[in-house]
Amino acid sequence: MLAILTTHPIQYQVPLWQALARDGRVPFEVWYLTHHAVRQSHDSEFKKSFAWDLDLLHGYPHRSLRVPDGATPTTFARCRITEPLVPLLRDRGVRAVWIQGWQVAAYWQMAWAARRASCQLWLRGESNDLAPTIRWKEPIKRLLLGRLFSRVDAFLCIGTANRRFYRRYGVPESRLYSAPYAVDNERFVAQAAALRPQRPRLRRDLGIPDDAFCILFCGKFIPKKHPMELVRAAQLLRVSHPHVKIHLLFVGSGELGDSLRTACAVAFDADTNANLVAVANNVERIGGPPASFAGFLNQTEISNAYLAADCLVLPSDYGETWGLVVNEALASGLPCIVSDRCGSAGDLGTLRGNRVVSFNNPHELGNAVLSLTVDRVPPPLPPGFSATVDSVMRLYQSAHAS
Repeated sequence: MLAILTTHPIQYQVPLWQALARDGRVPFEVWYLTHHAVRQSHDSEFKKSFAWDLDLLHGYPHRSLRVPDGATPTTFARCRITEPLVPLLRDRGVRAVWIQGWQVAAYWQMAWAARRASCQLWLRGESNDLAPTIRWKEPIKRLLLGRLFSRVDAFLCIGTANRRFYRRYGVPESRLYSAPYAVDNERFVAQAAALRPQRPRLRRDLGIPDDAFCILFCGKFIPKKHPMELVRAAQLLRVSHPHVKIHLLFVGSGELGDSLRTACAVAFDADTNANLVAVANNVERIGGPPASFAGFLNQTEISNAYLAADCLVLPSDYGETWGLVVNEALASGLPCIVSDRCGSAGDLGTLRGNRVVSFNNPHELGNAVLSLTVDRVPPPLPPGFSATVDSVMRLYQSAHAS
């Protein structure tokens, strides 16, 4: 059996577990450490409590491991396993263990237990080689990761920058396997098809004029994602191309919410249930670009934003190790503009119809938006789960044979 250890049911990961179960070639269980966001949980970056509105616990085998009370996915030391692992691995007949990185103590525990139980160890992390190295940290990082990587039999690579990261730390190509980061393409394609006839109504409900080019930001309003870059680019476009009608759509919440609202002429704000189109149209008096704030949208609602918008922008810094919102937007038929510091830039930003722009360059971002207003090409579907399922099958056959 394959044991997949992960911190909690994640809306992006669960469809992969369900795809593995449907494929049926590899016996497996997902082992959870917490049930964050399945039950009502507080997210400090969203600054709200919520539970995902999808059933994240059906369609695949799973169990929960014992951890200390109060463990969360963001606490390294507290998110640890408090039951004996080697007997568990042997009792369950585990031949390979898959861990999701090294950000919690439980992953390190499992890496050491797998060796003692004679199990293969697979790793699928998000780190990439885009950020500059910090000289004093590099020797420590090489020492710690070197110890972990020496125990890993197979690295499941989510993209090109992730693969380069492992190569930089001396991992040979023979231990690298393709496992592209993906979302449930089928669900987003189906939701988009169902909503497309309703696009005019969706835009009206959000205060987006029919003749405006709508730029979407979707995610947490936090510093590493730099949502204010959209405002800066839109302000420049208003001056340089006043005939181009730009409207911003912000979906999410977080600490920068008040600053964004202050910088914009707010046409709609779901958090105050206000439709302020008349105010937003008077942009000369207010000064900022017109914008709508849709609030936090759960998984069954998010396609409303993708269908209402004309493009998605992800202007994040190096802290954005991938950016699965880009996968969602592409699966919904929406072209994307991605900062060159995002982990997905080299894989998804270069797909037909998309753009990669320099980080913190509102002029370049504005020009990319302008190019999409005159040359919007429907993007291709991003990679799905099939490559990962196939890699898992081949790796498991190898582990079983050994």
